[in-house]
Amino acid sequence: MRAVFALDAVVLMDAGADARAPGAAVTVALCGHWEHEPPCPLAPHHTTADHDRGEVRLRVLFAAEPEAEEEVRGRIRAALRRGRLDGPDGVTVRWQLRGVHPSEVRHDEQEQARRLARS
Repeated sequence: MRAVFALDAVVLMDAGADARAPGAAVTVALCGHWEHEPPCPLAPHHTTADHDRGEVRLRVLFAAEPEAEEEVRGRIRAALRRGRLDGPDGVTVRWQLRGVHPSEVRHDEQEQARRLARS
């Protein structure tokens, strides 16, 4: 049975850069492309990004079988460490990973967590 896990990361980006790019890179790492038919093949996930003066705080919730948790976390870390995404418009968005660490699913995320686990 799938469990839901959380991961927090901070990346540095230029002020005008698309803060959605690191989340899209996570989707590519987990699903093969940022545009795909549901469900996500390895780990249904949801990423939020808050951009504030060059610093982007990412929060990734994902549902996975417990034995796949480390593989999923590893793919997410690798995507963020890569520090770039070639967008659909041909523009490459770059960032620098400042930190990434596991986190707990928060109380206010419980409904989202249930949806991911059912996916």
